[in-house]
Amino acid sequence: MADSSIVLTELHRKSTSWAKVVDEIVRIEKKIFPKHESLARSFDDELKKKNSGLIYLEINGDLAGYVMYSCPSSLCAIITKLAVKENYRKQGHGDTLLKAAIEKCKSKRIHRISLHVDPLRTPAMHLYKKLGFQIDTLVKAYYSSDRDAYRMYLDFDKE
Repeated sequence: MADSSIVLTELHRKSTSWAKVVDEIVRIEKKIFPKHESLARSFDDELKKKNSGLIYLEINGDLAGYVMYSCPSSLCAIITKLAVKENYRKQGHGDTLLKAAIEKCKSKRIHRISLHVDPLRTPAMHLYKKLGFQIDTLVKAYYSSDRDAYRMYLDFDKE
């Protein structure tokens, strides 16, 4: 991995690479997430919303993962997606992406970040807990009638 070129980028609406990046993310969405959980059909529209943002990670020019967030108010943010391609997992890239999103939210003076995660997704649960997220509650049938989710949150000190 020492010879790898790793680049973390925030996608901006006026970026010349917008279409290319969104197309690649849609491909990843379709591959990783079940159809009813995927934003593949509406990704472009979701990203164009004024309160949303996306940070992606490229390794040697290959889009390896991304994190999408939204700030519905001036006090809170929601991590709506975090995905890393299978061949890039277990190498710390999810950690890098999530930390970048957390820092971006901190820079906006957000007080709380929340997210939802399937309790059976052990690596994701471990990552969120490692970075300080706490379980708020279990949301029954969040993903589907037989799949629940934990709502988790990370609070920042109010200075």
